[in-house]
Parts: sequence; structure tokens; C-alpha cells
Amino acid sequence: MEKKHIITITGDHASGQGTVSNVLKERLGYEIYRNGQYVRKLAQEKGMSIVEFQVYLNEHPDLDKQIEKSAKEYADLHDNLIVDAKLGWYAIPNSFKVYLKVDIDVSVKRAFEDKNRKATESFENLEEAKEKILYRHKEETKRWIEEYNVNRDDMSNYDIVIDTSNISPDEVADKIIAEYKKWLN
Repeated sequence: MEKKHIITITGDHASGQGTVSNVLKERLGYEIYRNGQYVRKLAQEKGMSIVEFQVYLNEHPDLDKQIEKSAKEYADLHDNLIVDAKLGWYAIPNSFKVYLKVDIDVSVKRAFEDKNRKATESFENLEEAKEKILYRHKEETKRWIEEYNVNRDDMSNYDIVIDTSNISPDEVADKIIAEYKKWLN
């Protein structure tokens, strides 16, 4: 399989996928395709929170497949691309696959304080944020095992796994770029 100049980034919720994608875009000059924005837009159009939309996707697997297919279709037509998508690594197997891990308590704090999430994912307190984040991860993982027979929690799926809990987005990008260059060669 021929490698493409495509980096797929997935990870734990609030692990920094969006921020790191922006840093990589700036450093590499690549374009970004964000599946998460598409999902949040669909949730908003249906007047649902992201957790409610998660349940909806469980009941509408064809829509879930359409969402994942959109990343693949975009990547088929582009190169020099960063794909920020939970199943991007699966949809685009000839990409450089990145998984960003984060401690659950760090994830909860980041998600709770993220103003950009408020339209589709608001929390009353940190406990509720933790409960919803863990629920969402569990439900997505279950659905993807059932629908695609893939487990995103199997770290052997990725070319690099980075814990972002205690390092900056720039440090994460440094690690990704170093390994990506090796992978390309």
C-alpha cells in the first residue's frame, strides 16, 4: 500500500486533537479535515447534545458510516492532509496514524473549560463531565466494534501513541513530525 502524505489523528476526548492539528497545519502547511466539526454540526441541526447524538448514531448506523466515509472520500482526493477524526486511522489505512492519550481527570478539566464545546456538550460540574466523557467513549467503542470490527483502544493500530496530559501541543507536534518523517522514509 502506497503511503500518502496524510496524518490521521484520533485519541481520547479532550486529548488535544484539534489543537495539535492546528500546530501541525502551521508547521507542515497541510490542510485539515475535521470529522468532529461535521458530527457537532449534525448534532446541532438535530437540536441534540453530543451525548444525545451518540445515542442517535447507535440507532442509525448508516449515518455513522456516512460520517466515517466522508473522511475517506476527502482523503482520496487530497494529499498533504491532516485528518482529525476518531476513525480516520481506520478509514485511511495508508496514513500516518496518531493516537493522543490523556489522563481522564485532565480530559474532564479540559472539556469542562472548553468554550467551543458549549453548544453541543455542556456540563454542570466536573463529575457530570467525567460521567458523560466516559459514557461517550464506551458507546463509541462498542458501536465501532459492532459496526466496523475495530477497537480504537488497541494501541497497535497506530504508528505513534502520545500521552498529552503533561506536555504542550508544540511538544506533541515535535514528536509527531519526527516520527512522521521516519515513517515517510
